[in-house]
Amino acid sequence: MKTQKVYLYNSIFKAIVFFFALVTVLSVILIGVFMIVNGGPSIAKVGLKDFLLGKVWNSANEPPQYGILAFIVSSFYSTFFTVLIAVPISILVALAIGQLMPKGLGTVIRAIISLLAGIPSVIYGFLGIIFIVPLVQKVFNLSSGLTMFSSVIVLIVMTLPTIISVSETSINAVDKGYMDAAFALGVRKEYALFTIVLPAAKSGIMAAVLLGVGRAIGETMAVMMVAGNIPQMPSMLKPVRFLTTAIVTEMSYATEQTRGVLIGIGLVLFVFIFIINSIFHFFIKKAGAVNG
Repeated sequence: MKTQKVYLYNSIFKAIVFFFALVTVLSVILIGVFMIVNGGPSIAKVGLKDFLLGKVWNSANEPPQYGILAFIVSSFYSTFFTVLIAVPISILVALAIGQLMPKGLGTVIRAIISLLAGIPSVIYGFLGIIFIVPLVQKVFNLSSGLTMFSSVIVLIVMTLPTIISVSETSINAVDKGYMDAAFALGVRKEYALFTIVLPAAKSGIMAAVLLGVGRAIGETMAVMMVAGNIPQMPSMLKPVRFLTTAIVTEMSYATEQTRGVLIGIGLVLFVFIFIINSIFHFFIKKAGAVNG
């Protein structure tokens, strides 16, 4: 009787898990279908080449111009520089918290990082306007500190807690036997951490980087507040507009044609993220296979 109950509970649990997994997959498919159906015709009307490679965005012009190359390049640059700076810092901090710091100090810093991860993005944007924008304006002697540089700084601060938390979990999950074997061979702790522990945790660290990339690409409110939101080809010390902020900026007063184009931008962003996720999952799977 007891065995039958356990089997029944396991079956119910599996059914629930399968249901929610199916809902998740269907949700992604439906989102993709919605954007293709609603954004595809508008992209075709503008012309795929003019849409993706056009440098001018002016929806109020007659006829309107819907080139989003500036948005794509701006999003790519901001994500690239954010990851380039945030990832090494995050890995070093995660390593220090999990392996080098005293346990009490590590617990305090871990709690602070968890708190930072939970702060709404609009708060980061507000703090960016108050502190970062005036500082950038003063340091570089600009007429306005609303620039890509300011948005990259805000994105770095926002992505650090996520990457640190997941990286630390992956580092702490590495079998302690690796370190014991290294100590038995007379290897210094710092050297063992960088040459043994980090390679063993690389699949988890890559997953952390993927989460950071996703937040950097998908962030809207914070970067909208500090980037200047001007549709032009990007430069670190000039105002820029990203794919996400382009949608938010004009959706409220968009015409039917512009609305379809904005959904098309969402489709481009969707494909962009899908490609990045696929690449990362390939390397994560490869890293897991090597570690296994």
